[in-house]
Amino acid sequence: MAAGFRILVASDGSAPARAALKAALAFPWPEPSSARGVVALGSRSTRWPGSRAAAVRGLYAQTEPTKRLLARRWPDAWVVALHERPADAIFSEARRFGAQAIAVGWRGHGAVRRLLGGSVSRELAARSRIPVLVARRAAPRIRRIVIGFDGSAGARRALRFAARLEPRRGSRAVLVNVVAPAALPATAAERRSHAAAVLLERAGWPATVQVRAGAPLETLLDAAAEREGSVLVLGARATSGLKRVVLGSVAAGALDRSRVPVLIVP
Repeated sequence: MAAGFRILVASDGSAPARAALKAALAFPWPEPSSARGVVALGSRSTRWPGSRAAAVRGLYAQTEPTKRLLARRWPDAWVVALHERPADAIFSEARRFGAQAIAVGWRGHGAVRRLLGGSVSRELAARSRIPVLVARRAAPRIRRIVIGFDGSAGARRALRFAARLEPRRGSRAVLVNVVAPAALPATAAERRSHAAAVLLERAGWPATVQVRAGAPLETLLDAAAEREGSVLVLGARATSGLKRVVLGSVAAGALDRSRVPVLIVP
């Protein structure tokens, strides 16, 4: 078992998958960290049509380029190829690797859309019990983490995970609490957000608080897009009992629309 914080990176060679790789390389994971790649080849079949077989060969060919990219940060990283449907392959390898986070591209189907099918990224974010980093565009630098914070249990989990991240020179955290437009300034929400920011400051993250009025999703997306090198961190909701993860409307909307990487923390 690899030491330190472990990240599983899913790849299929598509542009979104390459964006996820670059985001994973740039992300300030807790250190020490290690990584492994996974390529899902789809379910086995005794008789594959030529186009399907070609798609599988194309996917398998992504193992070596993925390994080379991961080695830029994690020299000992390696990549496995699994004959399972994509989400199942990613989850099963995450368990074997003991992964503490997953990185994946948004709608990263590329030329093999028919083989992979469906929104793998959304399924991962909705089912995962570990944080999922989703990227649709390359993020060569991540220096600013924008945390959606409304005081909920999910937001507090996202805050605690963000405080574990490794601050770098120029790093900054921004807590954004979105309130209803009719709410008065200097409310309890603002005081609660400033108290939460103390956790980030103690972890070495210079933190600022923004209390904004507006629609939650649009306001958070605007805050994340204001500066290059940002990532949006959101908490998912969890039901009682077995703590099944549920994507709320803000998290689901962020996956659909965010121009910067989104980290969903269950």
